[in-house]
Amino acid sequence: MKAAIYSPYLDTLGGGERYVITFAKVLSEVGWDVDIECEDKSILQKMEERFGMDLSKLRVVGSVKRGDGYDLCFWLSDGSVPRLLARKNILHFQRPFYDVDGKSLLNRMKMFSVSEIVVNSKFTKRWIDGEFTKESVVVYPPVDIDNFRPGRKENIILSVGRFSQLEQSKRQDVLVRAFKKFYDSGNRDWKMILVGGSDIGKTKFIDKLRKKSKGYPIEIVENMPFGEMRKLYAKSKIFWTASGYGIDEKKRPEKVEHFGITVVEAMSAGCVVFGYNSGGHMESIVSGKNGYLWKDIKQLVAKTTKVVGSRNFSKISKQAILDSKAFSYERFKNQVLEIISK
Repeated sequence: MKAAIYSPYLDTLGGGERYVITFAKVLSEVGWDVDIECEDKSILQKMEERFGMDLSKLRVVGSVKRGDGYDLCFWLSDGSVPRLLARKNILHFQRPFYDVDGKSLLNRMKMFSVSEIVVNSKFTKRWIDGEFTKESVVVYPPVDIDNFRPGRKENIILSVGRFSQLEQSKRQDVLVRAFKKFYDSGNRDWKMILVGGSDIGKTKFIDKLRKKSKGYPIEIVENMPFGEMRKLYAKSKIFWTASGYGIDEKKRPEKVEHFGITVVEAMSAGCVVFGYNSGGHMESIVSGKNGYLWKDIKQLVAKTTKVVGSRNFSKISKQAILDSKAFSYERFKNQVLEIISK
C-alpha cells in the first residue's frame, strides 16, 4: 500500500508539521510505503533532530502528484480544496479558514473525492464546518507524553513556541513584560526561559526580546534540540503561553492557538501551565484543576504568584500529568488507523 503526504509548511518545523509527519509515521509503522512531498531532501533529518522521532522508513520525493497512483493521500490544506487523485483522500485543516468560498460549486465538486476532513481541535472544527459542506472529524495532535517526565523542579518559568511572526504570534513579548512584573514584585529567585524555532520567518523580533529582557534573568534559546528540551521541561515548575493575546478570536481565529502541543508537553512533565484564555487552550486546560487560564498580564502575574507559594501546586501538577494522557501518541495512532480503514 502506498501513501502520499503533502504539507506546504514542512520547513517551518512547528507543531503542525509534527502532526503531519506523525500521521506519516503511523502509516509506515503498519506497513505502508510513505512518500512525502518536499523540495528539501534533508527535511526528515531536520525533523528527527527537532522532534526526536525515528523517520527512517519515510521517503522524500519531489512531487506526490496530488495522490495520483497512490492508495491514500493525506493533504494539509492552505484554505483551498485541491482535486485529489488517490483511491482514498484525507483533507486536513490545522487552523480556521473563513471567507474562502468553501461552498462554491467547484469546491463542492472537489469534495466528492475527499473521504474525510480531519481537523486538530474542536475550535478549528467550528470554523471549518461552517465554511465547507463536509463535516470534519477531530483528531487531536499526538503528544509523545512518554518522553516527558517530571524531574527535580527548579524555579523556572518556561515558554516554548516558534519565534516566527509570519502568521500566528506566540507573543513572547507579553511574557517578558509579565515576568518583569513577577520578578519585581518579590520573586527574585525565579528565572524565565523562552525557547522556540527561528528557522523560518525570523525577524528582528528576537533582537527586540533580548533588548527588553536586559537586566532580568531571562534566557532566549533558538532551535533547541529535542533532548535538551525534554530536560528543560522536566526541571521547570511553571509553563506560560500567551498565544492569542490581544486577538478577537471571533474576527481573527487564525491568530489564536488552534490547539497547543507544547501545553500538553508541559503538563506531561508536571509543569503547572498558564495559558491565555482563548482558542484551543480551553480544550486541554481546565482552569483551577490541571492548570490555569488567564486574560491579562495582571491576572497572569497574580495567579502565578499565588500558586508558587501554595500547597495547591503539587495537586495541579499531578492532575496535569494524568490529563495529558488523553493526547497520547497511541490515542492518535488508533484514531488514524480507524479513519483509514473506513
